[in-house]
Amino acid sequence: MKNTIHSTIWLIISLFLISACGTANTSNEHPDSKTQATTTSGTTDRAEVSLVRIVDGDTIKVNYNGQEETVRYLLIDTPETKAPNKCVQPYGKEASKRNEELVTNADKLELEFDVGERMDKYGRLLAYVYADGVSVQQTLLEEGLARVAYVYPPNTRYLDAFEEAEASAKNKGAAVWKQDGYATERGFDGCATNQDTSDAPNEDNSNESANFANCTELRKTYPDGVPSTHPAYQRKFDRDKDDYACE
Repeated sequence: MKNTIHSTIWLIISLFLISACGTANTSNEHPDSKTQATTTSGTTDRAEVSLVRIVDGDTIKVNYNGQEETVRYLLIDTPETKAPNKCVQPYGKEASKRNEELVTNADKLELEFDVGERMDKYGRLLAYVYADGVSVQQTLLEEGLARVAYVYPPNTRYLDAFEEAEASAKNKGAAVWKQDGYATERGFDGCATNQDTSDAPNEDNSNESANFANCTELRKTYPDGVPSTHPAYQRKFDRDKDDYACE
Protein backbone atom coordinates (compact mmCIF):
# COMPACT_ATOMS: atom_id res chain seq x y z
CA MET A 1 0.00 0.00 0.00
CA LYS A 2 2.83 2.35 0.96
CA ASN A 3 4.58 1.59 -2.33
CA THR A 4 1.43 2.49 -4.24
CA ILE A 5 1.10 5.81 -2.38
CA HIS A 6 4.79 6.64 -2.95
CA SER A 7 4.49 5.81 -6.64
CA THR A 8 1.45 8.02 -6.98
CA ILE A 9 3.18 10.91 -5.23
CA TRP A 10 6.27 10.63 -7.45
CA LEU A 11 4.06 10.47 -10.55
CA ILE A 12 2.28 13.67 -9.53
CA ILE A 13 5.60 15.43 -8.83
CA SER A 14 7.03 14.30 -12.19
CA LEU A 15 3.99 15.54 -14.08
CA PHE A 16 4.21 18.89 -12.29
CA LEU A 17 7.90 19.31 -13.16
CA ILE A 18 7.30 18.43 -16.83
CA SER A 19 4.44 20.92 -17.00
CA ALA A 20 6.56 23.67 -15.42
CA CYS A 21 9.43 23.12 -17.89
CA GLY A 22 7.04 23.24 -20.81
CA THR A 23 5.59 26.54 -19.60
CA ALA A 24 9.08 28.02 -19.15
CA ASN A 25 10.11 27.03 -22.66
CA THR A 26 6.92 28.48 -24.13
CA SER A 27 7.37 31.78 -22.32
CA ASN A 28 10.96 32.06 -23.55
CA GLU A 29 9.95 31.64 -27.20
CA HIS A 30 7.87 34.81 -27.38
CA PRO A 31 10.58 37.41 -26.62
CA ASP A 32 12.84 35.93 -29.31
CA SER A 33 10.03 35.98 -31.88
CA LYS A 34 9.11 39.53 -30.97
CA THR A 35 12.72 40.67 -31.21
CA GLN A 36 13.12 39.08 -34.62
CA ALA A 37 9.92 40.66 -35.89
CA THR A 38 10.97 44.14 -34.83
CA THR A 39 14.52 43.91 -36.16
CA THR A 40 13.84 42.25 -39.50
CA SER A 41 14.39 44.72 -42.34
CA GLY A 42 12.13 45.05 -45.29
CA THR A 43 8.74 45.67 -43.72
CA THR A 44 6.35 47.99 -45.51
CA ASP A 45 6.52 50.40 -42.59
CA ARG A 46 7.60 53.87 -43.64
CA ALA A 47 9.93 56.24 -41.84
CA GLU A 48 9.17 59.93 -42.00
CA VAL A 49 12.16 62.11 -42.91
CA SER A 50 12.84 65.77 -43.59
CA LEU A 51 14.33 66.96 -46.86
CA VAL A 52 17.75 68.61 -46.90
CA ARG A 53 18.00 69.05 -50.67
CA ILE A 54 17.77 67.14 -53.92
CA VAL A 55 20.90 65.92 -55.66
CA ASP A 56 19.42 64.94 -59.02
CA GLY A 57 16.46 63.06 -60.48
CA ASP A 58 16.93 59.90 -58.45
CA THR A 59 18.86 61.02 -55.37
CA ILE A 60 18.07 63.26 -52.41
CA LYS A 61 19.57 64.19 -49.05
CA VAL A 62 17.41 63.86 -45.95
CA ASN A 63 17.55 63.94 -42.19
CA TYR A 64 16.95 60.37 -41.03
CA ASN A 65 17.28 59.18 -37.44
CA GLY A 66 19.00 62.41 -36.51
CA GLN A 67 21.63 62.20 -39.25
CA GLU A 68 21.96 63.60 -42.74
CA GLU A 69 21.83 60.76 -45.25
CA THR A 70 21.96 60.47 -49.03
CA VAL A 71 19.07 58.43 -50.43
CA ARG A 72 19.33 56.64 -53.78
CA TYR A 73 15.93 55.70 -55.21
CA LEU A 74 15.47 51.95 -55.58
CA LEU A 75 14.81 50.37 -58.99
CA ILE A 76 14.99 53.50 -61.16
CA ASP A 77 17.52 55.59 -63.04
CA THR A 78 17.15 59.11 -64.43
CA PRO A 79 19.34 60.87 -67.02
CA GLU A 80 22.59 62.30 -65.67
CA THR A 81 23.14 65.92 -64.77
CA LYS A 82 26.03 65.73 -62.29
CA ALA A 83 28.00 62.54 -62.84
CA PRO A 84 31.76 63.13 -63.15
CA ASN A 85 33.13 62.94 -66.70
CA LYS A 86 29.63 62.75 -68.16
CA CYS A 87 27.61 65.30 -70.07
CA VAL A 88 24.19 66.58 -69.10
CA GLN A 89 21.78 64.14 -70.74
CA PRO A 90 18.39 64.92 -72.32
CA TYR A 91 15.60 65.14 -69.76
CA GLY A 92 18.13 65.07 -66.93
CA LYS A 93 17.26 68.57 -65.79
CA GLU A 94 13.55 67.87 -66.26
CA ALA A 95 13.82 64.77 -64.07
CA SER A 96 15.70 66.72 -61.39
CA LYS A 97 13.16 69.53 -61.48
CA ARG A 98 10.21 67.14 -61.26
CA ASN A 99 11.85 65.26 -58.40
CA GLU A 100 12.38 68.56 -56.62
CA GLU A 101 8.74 69.54 -57.12
CA LEU A 102 7.51 66.24 -55.71
CA VAL A 103 9.64 66.11 -52.59
CA THR A 104 9.79 69.83 -51.83
CA ASN A 105 6.06 70.44 -52.02
CA ALA A 106 5.15 67.40 -49.94
CA ASP A 107 3.81 67.90 -46.44
CA LYS A 108 5.06 64.43 -45.55
CA LEU A 109 8.16 62.72 -46.95
CA GLU A 110 8.74 59.04 -46.17
CA LEU A 111 11.21 56.22 -46.87
CA GLU A 112 10.40 52.53 -47.20
CA PHE A 113 13.12 49.87 -47.24
CA ASP A 114 13.03 46.51 -49.01
CA VAL A 115 14.13 43.12 -47.67
CA GLY A 116 17.71 43.31 -48.97
CA GLU A 117 20.59 45.69 -48.37
CA ARG A 118 19.64 49.13 -47.10
CA MET A 119 22.87 50.79 -48.19
CA ASP A 120 24.98 50.70 -51.35
CA LYS A 121 28.76 50.66 -51.63
CA TYR A 122 28.83 54.46 -51.66
CA GLY A 123 27.11 54.66 -48.28
CA ARG A 124 23.78 55.82 -49.69
CA LEU A 125 20.49 54.56 -48.31
CA LEU A 126 18.46 52.53 -50.81
CA ALA A 127 14.76 53.19 -50.44
CA TYR A 128 11.35 53.75 -51.94
CA VAL A 129 10.41 57.40 -51.50
CA TYR A 130 6.91 58.72 -50.90
CA ALA A 131 5.65 62.29 -51.11
CA ASP A 132 2.33 62.61 -49.30
CA GLY A 133 1.84 58.87 -49.68
CA VAL A 134 2.52 58.79 -53.44
CA SER A 135 5.50 56.88 -54.83
CA VAL A 136 8.02 59.32 -56.28
CA GLN A 137 9.66 56.53 -58.27
CA GLN A 138 6.41 55.49 -59.89
CA THR A 139 5.50 59.08 -60.73
CA LEU A 140 8.82 59.65 -62.50
CA LEU A 141 8.39 56.40 -64.42
CA GLU A 142 4.82 57.22 -65.44
CA GLU A 143 5.91 60.60 -66.77
CA GLY A 144 8.77 59.10 -68.79
CA LEU A 145 11.49 60.80 -66.74
CA ALA A 146 13.05 57.56 -65.48
CA ARG A 147 13.66 53.99 -66.53
CA VAL A 148 13.54 50.80 -64.48
CA ALA A 149 17.14 49.93 -63.60
CA TYR A 150 19.55 48.54 -61.00
CA VAL A 151 17.37 45.53 -60.26
CA TYR A 152 19.15 43.56 -57.55
CA PRO A 153 17.03 40.87 -55.84
CA PRO A 154 15.69 40.67 -53.24
CA ASN A 155 15.06 44.44 -53.41
CA THR A 156 12.27 44.04 -55.96
CA ARG A 157 9.06 44.61 -54.00
CA TYR A 158 7.54 47.06 -56.49
CA LEU A 159 9.27 45.87 -59.64
CA ASP A 160 6.06 44.73 -61.34
CA ALA A 161 4.29 48.02 -60.66
CA PHE A 162 7.31 50.02 -61.82
CA GLU A 163 7.61 48.01 -65.02
CA GLU A 164 3.94 48.65 -65.75
CA ALA A 165 4.46 52.38 -65.24
CA GLU A 166 7.49 52.30 -67.54
CA ALA A 167 5.56 50.38 -70.21
CA SER A 168 2.77 52.96 -70.08
CA ALA A 169 5.25 55.81 -70.60
CA LYS A 170 6.86 53.91 -73.49
CA ASN A 171 3.51 53.45 -75.20
CA LYS A 172 2.83 57.17 -74.92
CA GLY A 173 6.31 58.09 -76.13
CA ALA A 174 6.75 60.25 -73.05
CA ALA A 175 9.99 62.17 -72.42
CA VAL A 176 12.97 59.74 -72.53
CA TRP A 177 10.95 57.39 -74.76
CA LYS A 178 10.37 59.96 -77.51
CA GLN A 179 13.59 59.08 -79.30
CA ASP A 180 14.27 55.47 -80.24
CA GLY A 181 17.49 54.14 -78.78
CA TYR A 182 17.98 56.89 -76.19
CA ALA A 183 16.85 54.93 -73.13
CA THR A 184 18.44 51.49 -73.14
CA GLU A 185 19.13 48.69 -70.69
CA ARG A 186 22.64 50.13 -70.27
CA GLY A 187 21.45 53.64 -69.49
CA PHE A 188 20.80 56.79 -71.51
CA ASP A 189 22.68 57.30 -74.76
CA GLY A 190 23.21 60.92 -75.69
CA CYS A 191 24.07 64.42 -74.53
CA ALA A 192 21.86 67.46 -74.27
CA THR A 193 22.84 70.51 -76.33
CA ASN A 194 22.68 74.17 -75.44
CA GLN A 195 21.94 73.48 -71.79
CA ASP A 196 23.33 75.43 -68.87
CA THR A 197 24.92 72.91 -66.52
CA SER A 198 25.31 75.39 -63.67
CA ASP A 199 22.99 74.83 -60.70
CA ALA A 200 23.71 77.93 -58.68
CA PRO A 201 21.46 80.84 -59.72
CA ASN A 202 23.86 83.57 -58.62
CA GLU A 203 27.17 82.19 -59.82
CA ASP A 204 29.76 84.57 -61.20
CA ASN A 205 31.17 82.90 -64.32
CA SER A 206 34.31 85.00 -64.11
CA ASN A 207 35.36 82.90 -61.11
CA GLU A 208 34.59 79.52 -62.66
CA SER A 209 38.19 78.63 -63.38
CA ALA A 210 39.40 79.54 -59.87
CA ASN A 211 41.34 76.77 -58.14
CA PHE A 212 40.21 77.04 -54.52
CA ALA A 213 42.50 75.78 -51.77
CA ASN A 214 39.69 74.47 -49.58
CA CYS A 215 35.94 74.56 -48.99
CA THR A 216 36.19 77.68 -46.85
CA GLU A 217 37.63 79.59 -49.79
CA LEU A 218 35.20 78.06 -52.27
CA ARG A 219 32.15 78.96 -50.16
CA LYS A 220 33.14 82.63 -50.21
CA THR A 221 32.24 82.58 -53.89
CA TYR A 222 29.75 79.70 -53.94
CA PRO A 223 28.03 79.57 -50.53
CA ASP A 224 26.01 76.46 -51.40
CA GLY A 225 28.90 74.50 -52.90
CA VAL A 226 29.17 73.34 -56.51
CA PRO A 227 28.11 70.24 -58.50
CA SER A 228 30.59 67.97 -60.24
CA THR A 229 29.79 69.62 -63.57
CA HIS A 230 31.12 72.96 -62.32
CA PRO A 231 34.73 73.96 -63.16
CA ALA A 232 35.40 74.74 -59.48
CA TYR A 233 34.49 71.22 -58.39
CA GLN A 234 37.33 69.12 -56.95
CA ARG A 235 36.77 65.54 -55.85
CA LYS A 236 38.79 66.02 -52.66
CA PHE A 237 36.13 68.50 -51.51
CA ASP A 238 33.35 65.95 -52.11
CA ARG A 239 33.72 63.94 -48.91
CA ASP A 240 30.34 62.21 -49.06
CA LYS A 241 30.86 61.33 -52.75
CA ASP A 242 27.48 62.66 -53.87
CA ASP A 243 28.94 64.62 -56.80
CA TYR A 244 28.51 67.90 -54.92
CA ALA A 245 31.45 69.65 -53.26
CA CYS A 246 31.46 71.85 -50.17
CA GLU A 247 27.70 71.90 -49.69
